Amino acid sequence: MDPSKQETNQKKASKTMAKKETQEFQFVVYNTMTQQKEVFKPKTPGKVCMYVCGVTAYDFSHLGHARAAVSFDVLYRYLKHLGYEVTYVRNFTDVDDKIIRRANETGEDPISLSDRYCKEYNIDMSDLQCLSPTHEPRVSDHMEQIKDMITQIINKDFGYVVDGDVFFAVDKFPNYGKLSGQKLENNRAGERVAVDSRKRNPSDFALWKAAKPGEPSWDSPWGPGRPGWHIECSAMSAHYLSFKFDIHGGGLDLIFPHHENEIAQSCAACEESDVSYWMHNGHVTNNNEKMSKSLGNFFTIRQITERYHPLALRYFLINAHYRSPLNYSIVQLEGASDAVFYIYQTLKDCQDALLQLQEEMPNDGKPARISPDAKECISKLRNEFQVKMSDDLSTSLILTGAFLEALKLVNNLLTMLKKKQQKQQRLLVIQSLKEIEKEVTKILDVLGLQPPCSYNEVLLQLKEKALTRAGLVEDDVIRLINQRAEVRRNKDFLKSDQMRAHLQAKGIALMDVGTETIWRPCVPVQQESGIVPSEGQKVPPKPETA
Repeated sequence: MDPSKQETNQKKASKTMAKKETQEFQFVVYNTMTQQKEVFKPKTPGKVCMYVCGVTAYDFSHLGHARAAVSFDVLYRYLKHLGYEVTYVRNFTDVDDKIIRRANETGEDPISLSDRYCKEYNIDMSDLQCLSPTHEPRVSDHMEQIKDMITQIINKDFGYVVDGDVFFAVDKFPNYGKLSGQKLENNRAGERVAVDSRKRNPSDFALWKAAKPGEPSWDSPWGPGRPGWHIECSAMSAHYLSFKFDIHGGGLDLIFPHHENEIAQSCAACEESDVSYWMHNGHVTNNNEKMSKSLGNFFTIRQITERYHPLALRYFLINAHYRSPLNYSIVQLEGASDAVFYIYQTLKDCQDALLQLQEEMPNDGKPARISPDAKECISKLRNEFQVKMSDDLSTSLILTGAFLEALKLVNNLLTMLKKKQQKQQRLLVIQSLKEIEKEVTKILDVLGLQPPCSYNEVLLQLKEKALTRAGLVEDDVIRLINQRAEVRRNKDFLKSDQMRAHLQAKGIALMDVGTETIWRPCVPVQQESGIVPSEGQKVPPKPETA
């Protein structure tokens, strides 16, 4: 086929697909710019361009960074699920005051230090099952684009040079503050921006900083130096997505001044600059105070995942609406860990049963016959998922309701299989199980909760994390199970119950199944806020804050 005709057919297919989606239901997102929910309509039918502000890489990333990454990963996955071709850009800031300070403290090269923490961040993202963005640009690799944009801003009289520094003249941009609603006079020197008597207006911000001794620098038309913080995202988003794109995202704390300054810079460089939707995730709080490195009240992702499975952490992060504040607590993490264990145990039992019954399944290519209960379950599951996700990604409402009902039905059907049934009834149960499992795993995949390994492997990993939190190894649990069995044989049921309660307080549940006793993780009976060490277990110290 002629390549030009093929491209035309692809465009028609994209438009048809997008039109069909709009007719079926509307995906609605909250736009910070307009402060209301709006129907999502990409600039190019069938395609979405999205830029999300990444991390300043000078330390291990904390739970707040994890929330931003997971929130926009869910958006990325959902857009792909809807059939859109998504170009997702998330940057690394690897040239910054904080990086330079940390490098001076450690005696490292700033770019090398930042590169190390960029790699650590990507390890965390992989653990949390965040898909890799289409592009992950770094500031140090885009100096030419940054300098070109600064030149455009100066040429259009929105920027001025003072002793090798370049500042943006906020007075020249009348719409400054339209995203945040902040008034110019609120941007007081010494709070949001550095005090500098050379500025025409105290609120003017740096586009380029003249080189200082011991700092990394690059040649420029204004002398050696490095970029200011805000210009990097304007330059890199324009480079990869053009000045007009669909979604710009980041944490709530970036609305002002970072995103406000981005808008000013981009519009100054190109009058046609336009972002359709500004999306921001809420803070993670610790005792209802924003969790951040500057406040020193944070836990790194790595500290959490040493004790809790990354999938439990991901569940915890999406179990609240992405725009709402999320208060960190051990009780909620324990609950998340218990929830994912139940999900994967149910799916493992289902998978094991279907594997054993494979020979009983028809292979005639006909649609599967399923029970009325299964039909209703799948219909509710699909509808609830579509309705909640299309309403500004209401993930917190998806893992309850129809989803839990589906898991309950799976367990009921598995119980039915153990009973004697006629062949047709048995086949109906088997096919119902298969279809429900298929629907549940689709939802888990869009939410990023489908494990990368077998259900058995992830269950073993969850059990290992539970043992770590309890300060035990599996041999300890088996020894206690054997001791308890002896106590029960002696009919000392009070002591038997005390032994069970002792383990349950540590997050280990014993279950008597016939003559056998097995164990699984559970939510400890007594919990306190914060990471509570078990016997002989110390909480990892917090990293030094910048």
